[in-house]
Amino acid sequence: MNVSSCPHSAGCKPSMNDRRRPPPSDPATPLVPARMVNEWVYCPRLAYLEWVEGEWAESSDTAQGKRVHARVDQSGGRLPAPEELGVEVARVRSVTLSSERLGVIAKMDVVDVRDGLVMPVDFKKGKRPHVAFGAYDPERVQVCVQAMILEDNGYRVEQGAIWYAGSRERVRIALDDALRARSLEAIAGLRAAAEARRRPPPLEDSPKCPRCSLAGICLPDETNLFKTGHPPRPLNPSDDPALPLYVQTPGARLRKSGGRLIVESDDDTVEVPIIDVSQVALFGPVSVTTPALHALMRAEIPVSWFSTGGWFLGHTIGTGNGNVAVREAQYQAAFSQRRCLEFARALVAAKVRNSRTLLRRNWRAERGMEGKTEALAGLKRIARRAPHAADVQQLLGFEGEAAAIYFGSFNQMLAYGDANGLGGFSFATRDRRPPPDPVNAMLSLAYALLTRAMTVTISSTGLDPYMGLYHRPRHGRPALALDLMEPFRAIVADSTIIQVVNNGEIKPSDFVFNGPSCSLNPRGRKTLIAAFERRLQRETTHPLFGYRVSMRRLIEVQARLLARHFQGEILRYPHYLPR
Repeated sequence: MNVSSCPHSAGCKPSMNDRRRPPPSDPATPLVPARMVNEWVYCPRLAYLEWVEGEWAESSDTAQGKRVHARVDQSGGRLPAPEELGVEVARVRSVTLSSERLGVIAKMDVVDVRDGLVMPVDFKKGKRPHVAFGAYDPERVQVCVQAMILEDNGYRVEQGAIWYAGSRERVRIALDDALRARSLEAIAGLRAAAEARRRPPPLEDSPKCPRCSLAGICLPDETNLFKTGHPPRPLNPSDDPALPLYVQTPGARLRKSGGRLIVESDDDTVEVPIIDVSQVALFGPVSVTTPALHALMRAEIPVSWFSTGGWFLGHTIGTGNGNVAVREAQYQAAFSQRRCLEFARALVAAKVRNSRTLLRRNWRAERGMEGKTEALAGLKRIARRAPHAADVQQLLGFEGEAAAIYFGSFNQMLAYGDANGLGGFSFATRDRRPPPDPVNAMLSLAYALLTRAMTVTISSTGLDPYMGLYHRPRHGRPALALDLMEPFRAIVADSTIIQVVNNGEIKPSDFVFNGPSCSLNPRGRKTLIAAFERRLQRETTHPLFGYRVSMRRLIEVQARLLARHFQGEILRYPHYLPR
């Protein structure tokens, strides 16, 4: 029997060396990978996020670890059955075995065979640490779990080993009773947390967090802030250098060649490495080949679809985030009228406050200061009343009243036109079906881009973008994305419009009229999209946590905080309120 090709060996019998047995576990819980037992000893929350909730983020450390394992991950040799062992010496790579009794499975880097004994050897990328036993506890536990699996499959194991590639040293691991007990305890703890769907709390001020690839997902210090009050360390990883790819040329074709995406049109051909792409946005009649779509789904790169005029139609993703627990918590919150109203009150208040902030910062003196004090006072009054609204209908009234004040003053933030063609736009009222003038056309496109950004971000965190708390579910409407984007409308979308108008980036010639409808022409649309992406890339200080991140990363942090709120780790969701 070629054991390395059998991931679920049957008939596992307990070793005489292992008389302590873990309590019976739920057979519906999958076998725990030995690597996850290692993670549980290192950080229970990290193991839970990776194994139970399926979260993952690449880092330089994990990438280096993959390179170290590249050779041993390739199967090599044949592990003889226990009864076939003799005095021969052999080394077998990439052996997968499991133990139903323990409820674990392991892919062992190397198994050494000598004189009727086997020894699991685990490969690590770094140097041997100068600590007791010659290895850290999580690594020793992982080797011990591999040894116990081998024993349960009938093999004799006296010791294990760890090979440190950084210092090219082998450290022997003694399989004593204390290590076996520690390993069984870790297996039982992880399985119990998985069966109870109980995420462990984050570590507090731990030196492990800064180098953790999941720090930006776990948000340990941010979550603890609401309990301890201690300001968080800047643990959020730097922004992903990958950027969205926009394809807007009618008739263009997106295909794949090797590790690159190729955009072909009648006038031009553009090639982009897939690794440099974070999202793909397609406008109008643009085609995508099946291999390109498959490659994007495998890389977890979402594809967003827009109409030619910029209406967001939907997006295509791969299997997506498989975190069922966070969606279950979201649905429970959405089905609670009390929680929906509490969330909606704070949401509307945050939207109104941020609209007031933008108006206060950008009111142009040359437009005249008449009405500024009244407008700001009116918005402040509504923001104070919103948290005390009796029901959603009253909130909708507050929101409508605030919109009338805000958009009634929107023109005061736009520069006058001049002889060089700067600006030259005016705005009277918000009208979107269809947009009757250039400013309304720009607002509609900017809101569609923001909806797409929110939908993609929400999906990546495991939340359902179509189940909202303030915007009620409706077929095809990303209600939660519309919820989350409300405080960002003024700060991201509206500020982009003000910038492109006042800087003269977009001119009246960048628009076309068709009856009562106005829309941007291709040049104007490209200019606005470029400005919108610059706005997302611009760094800002998080008003609650104090560290600087890009607006794109800040939106992701807010989405993950919302998930933590749904799951009860954060009592109240902190809406984004820039100072």
